[in-house]
Amino acid sequence: MKPYREMSKEELSSLKEQLEQIYKEYQGKNLKLNMARGKPSPEQLDLSLPMMDVLNSKSDYMSVDGDVRNYGVLTGIQEAKELMGQMMDSPAENIVMYGTSSLTLMYDTVSRSYTRGVMGSTPWCKLDKVKFLCPVPGYDRHFAITESFGIELINIPLHDDGPDMDMVEEYVNNDETVKGIWCVPLYSNPSGQSYSDEVVKRFANLKPAAKDFRIYWDNAYCVHHLDPDHPDHVLDILSECEKAGNPDMVYKFGSTAKVTFPGAGISAIATSKNNIEDMKKQMNVQMISHDKINQLRHVRYFKNLDGIKEHMRKQAAILRPRFEAVDEILTRELGGLEIGTWTKPHGGYFVSFDSLDGCAKAIVQKCKDAGVVMTGAGATYPYGKDPHDSNIRIAPSFPALDELKMAAEIFCVCVKLVSIDKLLAE
Repeated sequence: MKPYREMSKEELSSLKEQLEQIYKEYQGKNLKLNMARGKPSPEQLDLSLPMMDVLNSKSDYMSVDGDVRNYGVLTGIQEAKELMGQMMDSPAENIVMYGTSSLTLMYDTVSRSYTRGVMGSTPWCKLDKVKFLCPVPGYDRHFAITESFGIELINIPLHDDGPDMDMVEEYVNNDETVKGIWCVPLYSNPSGQSYSDEVVKRFANLKPAAKDFRIYWDNAYCVHHLDPDHPDHVLDILSECEKAGNPDMVYKFGSTAKVTFPGAGISAIATSKNNIEDMKKQMNVQMISHDKINQLRHVRYFKNLDGIKEHMRKQAAILRPRFEAVDEILTRELGGLEIGTWTKPHGGYFVSFDSLDGCAKAIVQKCKDAGVVMTGAGATYPYGKDPHDSNIRIAPSFPALDELKMAAEIFCVCVKLVSIDKLLAE
């Protein structure tokens, strides 16, 4: 079929009538389909069930740091630091273990900076203005954390090789109110980019106007390759910062949320020894330790990075057909129509779709009216405001494959109908 923009008004109106009939048939099915969030499917969760048998009432609960059933070991057991260090590509000595959620860890890191300051600097709460850079499209929960503290969020365009580094350098090197930047360097949420070597090195060589500026490097998808034999790779930001003379400039986050059980995994931060000592001053007041039994459970189950890789290969075998199905349907239904573009990521959990300007909210609403729940339009931008109203995040992971295919087909019908309405109104 030829591009919609090349069709006459009569052709578009005729096509709209046909599509509306198809849409009404879908509405009549009273469907309840969901492509809103990047949740692992039940099949993926089942893969981790054997981990629940690793520890029982007869198990040995001793780690190299002592009995994990008791108090102590604030920064986590050594074995867990080594496991997460391997997964996050950082030395164990730079790792602090946290609880079951890297989101909590990121929130606490922002909160600590806001209330106590960073390594002796003025707490952000005492400053007139604090700004954060936000590569877009990006992760809504990142933006929500900083927004909740009243921090001003600034959009930074995300290119195929990472954020627009000219803009990043301009802001960071010249504005001391810029205190941080959110990054998902590998398989970015939602658009799937992986940062190039040049981008990582430019990050490491920033010359911040603010001495308490930090890069919030959320390595959420560090082992989440759709093709484990051909993974993307991103340079280690910690070692690059050390080479550049900026050893304290980065907080690198990671967790097993989408490796084992969301909300019941283990999380960690990789950062400099100076930053760790600064964190511990607050952590010593906040807690005695996180869940060391869960840390030991993960260590005993995976043993090392090879164990994680083998597990994630099984995850990829479940996820890959879902991503392939979405791409196949989008290509078949929308290819050549010039009413949308989408990503074909090598890993992570999302497909990023860009409609014609001004159409995303209407598409998402039309999907909802047909029984398909999508991520809210605008969610991938700070304050929920997509300046082009065009980006939609598709999450293929959770629905069963047959449900996912139907949801993708309904999505395509909605894209077509909303696009036709826009073109007819021009």
